[in-house]
Amino acid sequence: MAVEMKKPSTWAHYKALLRKDLAQELHTKEMITSMGLYALLVLVVYGASLAQAGSELDIQQMAGGLLWVVVLFTSLLGLNRSFSHEKENGCLESILLVPMDRSVIFLAKATANLVFLLIVEVICVPLFFFFFLGTVGAAETWPLMFAPLLVGTIGIAGIGTLLSTITINTRGKDVMLAVLFIPLMFPLLWACVSATTGVLVGGEEVMETFTTSMALAGGYDVIMILVSWVLYDFVVSA
Repeated sequence: MAVEMKKPSTWAHYKALLRKDLAQELHTKEMITSMGLYALLVLVVYGASLAQAGSELDIQQMAGGLLWVVVLFTSLLGLNRSFSHEKENGCLESILLVPMDRSVIFLAKATANLVFLLIVEVICVPLFFFFFLGTVGAAETWPLMFAPLLVGTIGIAGIGTLLSTITINTRGKDVMLAVLFIPLMFPLLWACVSATTGVLVGGEEVMETFTTSMALAGGYDVIMILVSWVLYDFVVSA
């Protein structure tokens, strides 16, 4: 009597792939360590550069943009390493042989990248306040900055995962990823910088600016992540 093998569910595939990425990073700590050190060095350099700033308002107005520069380029560094283990060990081909929806690979890798980026941000944000806002302070609305940080990081992880897959087999993939990544991230970056700067500086129209910017960032996230999810089967199989 033949025994029917039960096919693993999509959720089981997703958990297995996510567990693999998290366990691998927990073992090597390559992405988190490199991103954390890079972010720390950039914050120190920027902090020293702004030590002689003319006024508190100047620092508050620049701080939001500088925070997102750190987040963006730190993310770029991590995304360059996103598929490094799969590429070096040749296990990406083995994963593609598994009979499952290719979008599961995208969702698992994007989730893992999101977790790593959030861990680095948990370390960076207190340092950001220490270097930039420790002496000048921020408006009472500053806790709202965590909303654009979360929305922006979700977009970076989703779009960055697709682009890192596209550039995995290209020459000069580090440069190619940056060339593709930064222009695509500009609308999201603009909205998140606007929202972050608004809540750090404060003012009468801060909530209007914040709401509009968050709506733009959230809408961009939804559209681009859906596009990435739809295109991923074609990209990873190319």
